[in-house]
Amino acid sequence: MRKSTTFLTFILLLTILMGFAFAHARARQRADMPRLQRSADLVRLFELTDLCLFTDAQYTRHPAVSVRHTAFQDHPLSFEHFPSGSLSGPPPHLMNHE
Repeated sequence: MRKSTTFLTFILLLTILMGFAFAHARARQRADMPRLQRSADLVRLFELTDLCLFTDAQYTRHPAVSVRHTAFQDHPLSFEHFPSGSLSGPPPHLMNHE
């Protein structure tokens, strides 16, 4: 088999896999839309603002907009600077191992 045939077959396979990824994303978007709409309706009804869990550390203020690496400050093995970092765990969607 020629190298060009192998390469084109590989590219075709990757293109098909990318198509499946886009189809899966579209299916998840459709499946999650009712839940997201209910959440948006609740926010609009109760005029909710952003959640503030703690006020000391940036990465504990709002879990949706926090930067993931700020909890490590300088490196992953550095000590926790703020006590609230030890009280709040990671978001549930990061702990889901399905």
